Amino acid sequence: MIHISAKYGVDSIFALSKAEDIWRAVEQCLYGDGRTLHFTKYGKLPGIRAKQINRGIRFTVKDNHLCFKLRKIAFGIKINDRFQHDEITAVLSYLNDPEAADRRAVDVFINDGSCIDTYRPCYATLVPKMIRGKYRVYLYLTIEGKAKLKYDRFGNHRHQYGTGMIGADIGIQTVAYTSDTEVGLKNLSERGNSIQHSERKERLLNRAMFRSRQATNPQNFNCNGSVKKGAKNWKYSKHYKKLKYKYSELCRINAINRRLAINEDANHLRSLGDIFVTEPQNVRKLMRRAKKTTRDKNGRFNKKKRFGKSIRCRCPAGFQRTVAKKFVNTGGTYIEVPYNYRASQYDHTADDYIKKKLSARMYKLQDGTKVQRDWYSSFLLYCYNPHTNAIDKTKCAAAFTTQYHKEKTLIEQIKKRKIKVLNSGI
Repeated sequence: MIHISAKYGVDSIFALSKAEDIWRAVEQCLYGDGRTLHFTKYGKLPGIRAKQINRGIRFTVKDNHLCFKLRKIAFGIKINDRFQHDEITAVLSYLNDPEAADRRAVDVFINDGSCIDTYRPCYATLVPKMIRGKYRVYLYLTIEGKAKLKYDRFGNHRHQYGTGMIGADIGIQTVAYTSDTEVGLKNLSERGNSIQHSERKERLLNRAMFRSRQATNPQNFNCNGSVKKGAKNWKYSKHYKKLKYKYSELCRINAINRRLAINEDANHLRSLGDIFVTEPQNVRKLMRRAKKTTRDKNGRFNKKKRFGKSIRCRCPAGFQRTVAKKFVNTGGTYIEVPYNYRASQYDHTADDYIKKKLSARMYKLQDGTKVQRDWYSSFLLYCYNPHTNAIDKTKCAAAFTTQYHKEKTLIEQIKKRKIKVLNSGI
């Protein structure tokens, strides 16, 4: 970064911030669980960040407004809603007497061992984004402390926080949950029915781009349509560039919808309870391809691919991280049960672990009761005993009848509304 800073005239504070990011990635591979370095795509503009508030993107207060300056360019923050107004007011309140606020935070930490929100402005970041063919630059202001609460237009809290235990079985494409007041089974990262239509348009555009590359660069493909190995020169037609623009714009919109859907689901779960119980993440294992070549009973080769596309479209790991962050930041509890909990195999009517096939989505218990497998796993997680880290068998027997009637009502509503719940067996 010293060489790049001198060659292109980059400010030293920007070079220092970017060098810290690069070293953090290298450190993850050397000492963490990182496996390889990922480089930014060619042509993508990086974010401009100075890790000091008084250097690079300078910060001042003028007429009770926050002002920023990058070299000769001056800009501010447009306040569009109440949440932004509350955040800016908290920052200005800190800046009126920063020494007193810091002294109070230190005293509280020494006496009680707790951290309070000071709302000290740490640094600013300029993030460029390509939206509908134009670059738009956004200012991200990093503030010390938790975010302010959000209110609706009537002055009430936008998100209500419930109490009680929630058991959730997070699958590859769906999430099933059980709480004191509600049971649910829905697709992950989905807002309405439009996301499946948009994902299909993504696949069609991707195939059209591949056909265009194949027609424009026949020297780079084998006779069977696969890409040749080694270094290649590619030529792109105008038609391909139009398709690529449509594809990138559609991917951007779908990514935003996924993020909004995940946040909405996390807020809804937080409104049902304050103790969230689920199984540990295993998404990375499910993304790996099979190593051994096997055949089915007819002699045909089994596919080695796993759940890569489903994980990309549904983001189960991102959903689990968002829920964990939501519960911890709002005073709740996030619990991951041990691996020997085996919620998907236990049968409380037989008091035994019975191994089931992955394809058996609707399962009959030993007493003949037919349950949806994912929901039943969430029910067993709902019956978690935090003292023994095992299934509370007494709670299973006492709460099953009530929760089972809720599950039957839920399945009837799914069938009546013709909702397509992926891999549910409904």
